[in-house]
Amino acid sequence: MLEKYFHYAILVHQEHRLEEWDGAGKFGLGARVMDLGRDATRRFFNWFYWSINLGAVLSLFVVAFIQQNISFLVGYIIPVACVGLALFVFVCAGPTFVTKPPTGSQVSSMLKLALRRCCPRWCPCLARSPQEADGLPSRWSSRGPSRREDDANFSVLVKILPVMLTLVPYWMVYFQMQSTYILQGLHLQIPHIFQVHLDNGSDTKLSQDSSSYRFPEAWLLLANVVMVLILVPLKDRVIDPFLQRRKLLPSLLKKMALGMLFGFASVIAAGVLETKRLQYIHRNETVAQQIGRDVYFAAPMYIWWQIPQYLLIGISEIFASIPGLEFAYSEAPRSMQGAIMGIFYFLSGVGSFLGSGLVALLSLPAGGWLHCPRDYGNINNCRLDLYFFLLAGLQAATALLFLRIAHHHEQSAPSRACRGCAGRAGG
Repeated sequence: MLEKYFHYAILVHQEHRLEEWDGAGKFGLGARVMDLGRDATRRFFNWFYWSINLGAVLSLFVVAFIQQNISFLVGYIIPVACVGLALFVFVCAGPTFVTKPPTGSQVSSMLKLALRRCCPRWCPCLARSPQEADGLPSRWSSRGPSRREDDANFSVLVKILPVMLTLVPYWMVYFQMQSTYILQGLHLQIPHIFQVHLDNGSDTKLSQDSSSYRFPEAWLLLANVVMVLILVPLKDRVIDPFLQRRKLLPSLLKKMALGMLFGFASVIAAGVLETKRLQYIHRNETVAQQIGRDVYFAAPMYIWWQIPQYLLIGISEIFASIPGLEFAYSEAPRSMQGAIMGIFYFLSGVGSFLGSGLVALLSLPAGGWLHCPRDYGNINNCRLDLYFFLLAGLQAATALLFLRIAHHHEQSAPSRACRGCAGRAGG
């Protein structure tokens, strides 16, 4: 996800940079894309996300192999050096950037409005002045949006936030790809690559492990990435135009609901696989394999059985993450696009944090499903399958809530559009 946040920073910078006035009007990527309509916005985010995953392919091939088979420290230094190089280039290119003068914080304005509406008696210092009540700009807001604009932005934010909040359980499922899915893979049989043939002996197995390279378990993430790289062009060039010509192209919210369904299917597939893996473990049918300095007792099932759950989470990313980005950008007021996209990524981080917190809670000694007192990180005596099914239940419940919120949001969208058209006509 590091490269995704890096690209998000570039996008927000472009949004602020390209709204500058050059004497002939507003120009740039953000304004041009919005002016070209919904179709151009959709295609922009499709290819924006595609380029991110192209970089992920290059990093996974090299870094994952080095970290698992050579040195984790060396593999960690490589992305750190790349980020440092990117920062150096960014700083050196700073004088060429076009920057906007600060006009106040929209986030602080929204927080003040929320406090004023929730507890007006407790916050008398935030009460409106007579000029602000009439929609006139005050002294401190003369360079930024007026209070009337702030009120309008706050109303839009109140409508957008419930949609983004119901995506949090999806992010809990999504980030399993980078945590428990990998832990599960380490306890499945991982084949060798560049295998070395040794003489038979009592310690042939461990000698072979130490003298040859294993398939990097993190390479299974490539199934997710390759799925994105294949489906984005197919969806952008073939599927979406086909559906659009027949007026069958689903809305952003319906796409996000479909993404939740694929995420649900992914974690169900992981739970079923874990149930089968534990059956081998309970029959004491294990394979000892050395990865780095650690020995794992894995079930005699190859890690290729994990491919379906990675493919499903990749498909879910096409329908949940990309439309989610587009929704956050297109539904937000122009002055709050950067802030609302920041909230979108913040909530994805919240989902990752809650998933880790749930793992910590289930690892408590008082009967936790994931409590492994003898060997921390060994899931052979844990019930990781129940954790996956619990996540599936949370995703299913919030998906139903999301459908209700999305239906209400889409019903209110035409009335908001009509009011916007009337306001522009009156202006």
